[in-house]
Amino acid sequence: MMTRRRMAMACCSALTLALGATACGGGPVSAGGGAKELSGQTLDVAGVWSGAEQKNFQKVLDAFTEKTGAKTRFTSTGDNVSTVVGSKIEGGNAPDVVMVPQVGVLQQFAKKGWLSPLSGKTVSAVDANYAPVWKDYGSVDGKLYGLYFKAAHKSTVWYSPEAFEQAGVKPPKTYEEMLKSGQAVSDSGLPAFAVAGEDGWTLTDWFENIYLSQAGPEKYDQLAKHEIAWTDPTVVKALTTLGTLFSDKKLIAGGQKGALSTDFPGSVEKVFGPEPEAGMVYEGDFVAGIAKDQFGKKIGQDATFFPFPAVTGGKAPVVSGGDAAVVLKDGKNSKAATAFLEYLATPEAAAVWAEAGGFLSPNKKLDLASYGDDTARETAKSLIDAGDTVRFDMSDQAPASFGGTKGVGEWKLLQDFLRDPSDPAATAAALEAAAAKAYKG
Repeated sequence: MMTRRRMAMACCSALTLALGATACGGGPVSAGGGAKELSGQTLDVAGVWSGAEQKNFQKVLDAFTEKTGAKTRFTSTGDNVSTVVGSKIEGGNAPDVVMVPQVGVLQQFAKKGWLSPLSGKTVSAVDANYAPVWKDYGSVDGKLYGLYFKAAHKSTVWYSPEAFEQAGVKPPKTYEEMLKSGQAVSDSGLPAFAVAGEDGWTLTDWFENIYLSQAGPEKYDQLAKHEIAWTDPTVVKALTTLGTLFSDKKLIAGGQKGALSTDFPGSVEKVFGPEPEAGMVYEGDFVAGIAKDQFGKKIGQDATFFPFPAVTGGKAPVVSGGDAAVVLKDGKNSKAATAFLEYLATPEAAAVWAEAGGFLSPNKKLDLASYGDDTARETAKSLIDAGDTVRFDMSDQAPASFGGTKGVGEWKLLQDFLRDPSDPAATAAALEAAAAKAYKG
């Protein structure tokens, strides 16, 4: 059976036209006799991905090689992208392209003068293929430095249909209904939620969805930029709402202590593993990959989701994360790097990973049929349909010392709040003290 990617490669693409003369069904060719435009060149790419994500991204790199002739090398940086890339630059071994997982890190790289603005062709593709919000998040001081290739939909609550059927409940429409449904699941013999409290980033995601729905996008933007303090009444209100869940030992598998010793993969296992310990787990669309690959669940049947529900009269939130491709000034192959970013901006490139699974694209020109199952299509459509109402993960917009470092800042303080959610105002004050220090630095 001919794959969608192969069918796409059977006709001329915008990229191949930019790189040289083409023939339908073939890659770019030079006028001199068939050599691909970037043959003999090597593109170095760095990013956080490992395991299945790295394997699937390699398919995108391989497709670029097939199209251009350029060889590729991928280096996994682990979570601390900033430190690893900084060391490589200082050592004269900078990669050509980095896949940056945080807006704050992208801004940091740009302000340090490490990045080259993206080409006019890439900018035009972003203008045509993306909602403006994605260009905003990739820009610093009016220049586009980052192309968002992979996105995450972080407003999905995953559940076991069997657990819901046993409890006699249906997917809720409001946050309050979700807690009531959780009580019914608990009453039926299975704690409602598996909370991955050992990983502080999951707790920031809980807060952000509640805050965006409850306080609204304008306040969300202000807090993300630290234009309002974390002691603002809207923050205390959101923490109070979150604390209602965190303080109810009946709703959380293992109570607060159990949650604090559960990492993200473990939280998915508690719902979809061989011995279920909870009925629901909140996190992004990437939950599906773990449920499918590690526990053999059929997505849409054994494991499915409902949108994170609206909170106390607000609108249902759509919080996203994502990885932006940037070009380093100190990379040794700017021509290949520019061509690669132009390729990533096409729906053709996004289709390669969409077919492989575990991927969402903010590229609205990507045919939803490229995704391998109805659930992936549903989450992708939700992300695209949200348009400019999407808000990027707030902690990822913050300086890393506040929003992205294990054991400090927002991650630690929300873990402390999970441990003892009795004083939201005190937690807000502690968050503000940490934020003020980080943003000043």
